[in-house]
Amino acid sequence: MNSRTQSMASKESRAGLIVTIWVTTISWIVTLYYCFKAITVTLFNKEPREHVDRVVRQWSHALVRLINLKIKVVGDFNVTEGRPCIVMCSHSSAYDIPVSFVALPGSIRMLAKKELFKIPVFGRAMRMSEFISIDRQDKDQARQELELARKKMESGITIWIAPEGTRSSDGELLPFKKGGIHLAIQTQAQIVPVVIKDIHRVLPAKSFRMNLNQTIEVRVGDAIDAQDYTIDQRNQLSNDVRLAMQSLLQPAMEQP
Repeated sequence: MNSRTQSMASKESRAGLIVTIWVTTISWIVTLYYCFKAITVTLFNKEPREHVDRVVRQWSHALVRLINLKIKVVGDFNVTEGRPCIVMCSHSSAYDIPVSFVALPGSIRMLAKKELFKIPVFGRAMRMSEFISIDRQDKDQARQELELARKKMESGITIWIAPEGTRSSDGELLPFKKGGIHLAIQTQAQIVPVVIKDIHRVLPAKSFRMNLNQTIEVRVGDAIDAQDYTIDQRNQLSNDVRLAMQSLLQPAMEQP
């Protein structure tokens, strides 16, 4: 399919205003339902992590089905069991998170901006479900939160980080923030580079209208071992992760 055909298909799939409002409304209703469900399972189970994993994936599948999003996973998620693990994923859509939960294995939790935790019900569900906030404006608080992330990884959680820190409007990588790289080196974690190809078309940044019936690819790269780097080599590690993610974005990955 050439670029013109892809553009036409994308336009034909663009949701009208009424459909967009309907999808957005139902998405929030679905999200609130699963937020209450997550809060409930954490209150009534002594070891709720496995139950939360199930709830989060149910929520993610529901959102993906609602917009008829087709997901193809390219590459294998190969990491050493028992080692800390960080997924560093491209970020160009509000759907990056549910897509990651659908496509990737393990107990995954986001390292998310603190503003999300202020949303009623949603924020409480995130915190009770072991999601971790990050305050980039307060360095002391950020260090405490990164220490919490380290402890979560030691207990078996895979931390999901968007190293760009904000959404890209065209699917191309933005400059990386430093926090995730510091965390990886401090915890000697395995970094799994992941990109979600074409996800920016689903709900473009700074746009209210969404495109339905899209097909995207979750491309998983080889793990990069942060224990091979010192803190003085943090820029090199950041460059290596970025190069791996840029490579995953290349058209050659589309070959069967």
